Amino acid sequence: MTDSVKSPQKISSHNPKKPASQQISGTRWMSVDALRGFDMLWIVGAAGLVTALNKASGGRGILHQCAEQLKHKDWEGFAFYDLIFPLFVFIVGISLVFSLGRIVAQEGKTKAHIRLFRRALILFILGILYSGGFTNLWPDIRIMGVLQRLALCYLFGGLLFIHFEWRGLLAACLTLLIGYWMVMSFIPAPGQSQVSFAPDQNLANYIDLHFLPGRLHDKTWDPEGILSTFPAVATCLLGVFAGLIIQSTSLSSSKKLLIFIGGGAALAALGFLWGLQFPVIKKIWTSSYVLVAGGYSCMLLGVFYLIVDVWKFQLWARPLVWVGSNALAIYLARNIVDFHALALRFAGGNVQQLFGVYGDLVVNIVSLGFTLLLAWYLYRKQIFLRI
Repeated sequence: MTDSVKSPQKISSHNPKKPASQQISGTRWMSVDALRGFDMLWIVGAAGLVTALNKASGGRGILHQCAEQLKHKDWEGFAFYDLIFPLFVFIVGISLVFSLGRIVAQEGKTKAHIRLFRRALILFILGILYSGGFTNLWPDIRIMGVLQRLALCYLFGGLLFIHFEWRGLLAACLTLLIGYWMVMSFIPAPGQSQVSFAPDQNLANYIDLHFLPGRLHDKTWDPEGILSTFPAVATCLLGVFAGLIIQSTSLSSSKKLLIFIGGGAALAALGFLWGLQFPVIKKIWTSSYVLVAGGYSCMLLGVFYLIVDVWKFQLWARPLVWVGSNALAIYLARNIVDFHALALRFAGGNVQQLFGVYGDLVVNIVSLGFTLLLAWYLYRKQIFLRI
């Protein structure tokens, strides 16, 4: 959410000390911004449209099935809405390949470290403010959250990217996934007679309860807790691999697509298979969940890459690019301004009643329209939130 990847443009850069796999290809990809915008769109209003349509239809048929996919699983399992957050983490990994890779190539590792730590710190602080900041007295302040996890993944994923080529990154990714699996599968939480992955009975939840300061999102544990941050970094590294593939000049477009689609399907299948022993659980970010979400993220990236960057069908994706180019600004704006309440001023009351069962849908369309209008205005004026 911190880096914008715009339409392809050439940037001359080269660093002979950087491994070939991490050289800058000189191209920035519109498909990445469009994918980021697609991801953000579900948060800022698209999910509300589907929910309103389902309500208008009486909660039947395919719309009901779609609406159910826009709810997080209570604990174990995977729905489409469980992909939204890890897809952002995945895209952070892609983006840091372009941003940090360019800085390392042009200015050196020291400048890359400075920018990495500065951005991570600012994003972490923004996350605390987003979660309520210092409105309440300590300890009723949430330290961890969505932006904080993105900050930590960006920080540790960036450090690994700066110092290792792809083999080292692969080793780090496997270590994080397998290490987390071993800890969670073979070390019972204190007070438990055996290992459990159930809420409040697993080691990740125990560590949050006893060692994570401040307010916990779910009272006794936090979905963005301490231990589960480690496999989340692995999700970011999957995005790094995708970024290296995108910018590779030695791979043809067809080979890249094969890797994204075929490799993504294999990752998801492996994740579900691993889930038979280590269940797919978003709220503790299990290793199987990393593979499932990472697999779907790769396949989505492949679809966007094919349509936007290979076939050059780009006009339809422009609204997504508006949002994706300023994802952080839009995300923060939705926290500050109640777009739904604003929409009710224009389409509530008698206007909403006029449309009958579709009244809620109209309000949601207006709310999403305000969001897209803001994104369009910022993009048109070339105003981008940079940290």
